[in-house]
Amino acid sequence: MRTAFSPKNNPRVIIIQKLYGKFFNDEEILVFPKHRFKKFIKDVVSGTIERDEILIEELDKKLGDQFRFNNLDKLFQVILKSATYELLYKPNVSIKIIIKEYLNASNFFLDVSQTKYLNALLDNIAKKIRLNNA
Repeated sequence: MRTAFSPKNNPRVIIIQKLYGKFFNDEEILVFPKHRFKKFIKDVVSGTIERDEILIEELDKKLGDQFRFNNLDKLFQVILKSATYELLYKPNVSIKIIIKEYLNASNFFLDVSQTKYLNALLDNIAKKIRLNNA
């Protein structure tokens, strides 16, 4: 039986929670409890925080003129930043897996219509990043 449906076991849910806490509360102290994906979680969270400005620039370029990153919902910002980090710096993880995992994680935070919108954004960004950087 897979336990990936529990938010506590889903690495992307943990990544989103850690990043949301850190980006919107400067006092947040990052602690990474024992988890079988602890190294991955810590790497994505730390890398996303360290490259925050680069990721925002990249997202502003990839989203095009119709979207301004800073106008998006804060949760969308966190999900897009961490997914973009993985697309740029985790080339061994396929686009499909990254998008699928973030959509699964987003189900704990967003309603279905928001998840569909997020899917379109992630798909658009992923194609632009991976095709341009291939």
